[in-house]
Amino acid sequence: MRSGDSLPPGDLPRQFASRTELQATLRQLFPEAAGDLSPIRGGRQAAAAALAAIDPGAYGRSRNHLDGAVTRLSPWIRHGVLSLVEVREEVFAWLERSGQPPQAAAKLINELGWRDYWQRLWRQLGDGIWRDREPLKTGHAPEHYANALPADLLEARTGLACMDGFVQELHTTGWLHNHARMWLASYVVHWRRVRWQAGARWFLQHLLDGDPASNNLSWQWVASSFSSKPYLFNRDNLERFSSGRYCRVCRAATDGTCPFDASYEQLQAALLGAPSC
Repeated sequence: MRSGDSLPPGDLPRQFASRTELQATLRQLFPEAAGDLSPIRGGRQAAAAALAAIDPGAYGRSRNHLDGAVTRLSPWIRHGVLSLVEVREEVFAWLERSGQPPQAAAKLINELGWRDYWQRLWRQLGDGIWRDREPLKTGHAPEHYANALPADLLEARTGLACMDGFVQELHTTGWLHNHARMWLASYVVHWRRVRWQAGARWFLQHLLDGDPASNNLSWQWVASSFSSKPYLFNRDNLERFSSGRYCRVCRAATDGTCPFDASYEQLQAALLGAPSC
């Protein structure tokens, strides 16, 4: 059915002559939504091509780096275009073709297991994934965290090249590398002292792979309401896994005002309060 054809009440058009027509239709239907179409293509054909191109061995060696060999399959998995079983079978086929030992694919198989675990936990908890699973280990009471994200963050004008770059990528592409998600979430919760739920809702509004289970429980892991400690990072960690791309162009990194330029001990002392009794 073309976008101009009559549609059943409440239905949306599903076929378009071009991406230009798709974008025009979406702007008409959702005038409040900002930005352009994500460069990530939907559909089975694009998903199959991405699946065939995965390199589980390279993934295991480089997955923590922003320019690492991550699969980027998550948008298609999220929307059911690819199944976890299908990805697993492709990994096994890669092992057979390459002659690599099973350990070469262990990291990728492990991540598929985590995604399955989050889904099963969501099925058990339901809306409980929006509530703290455990008390925070930050030394701060829940009421000490803001309920809304600050405007400078949402508008990518914090003055920190890394955080502003992550926000721009999130809003423009609908996708972020997992390490960037962790850094951004940690900044939101621990540096800006905002409740993790606000960040989780923000991610779900923009991520094409925005899966409530993986998203919310990962935010809780960063915040420490579903982990043994808060997740913090420092400049050394960010520079190493981003190849320094942000620090080279960041004024805060050169003028001595980078809030991440400290040891983990110093960050814990500055950001975390007295341990809760």
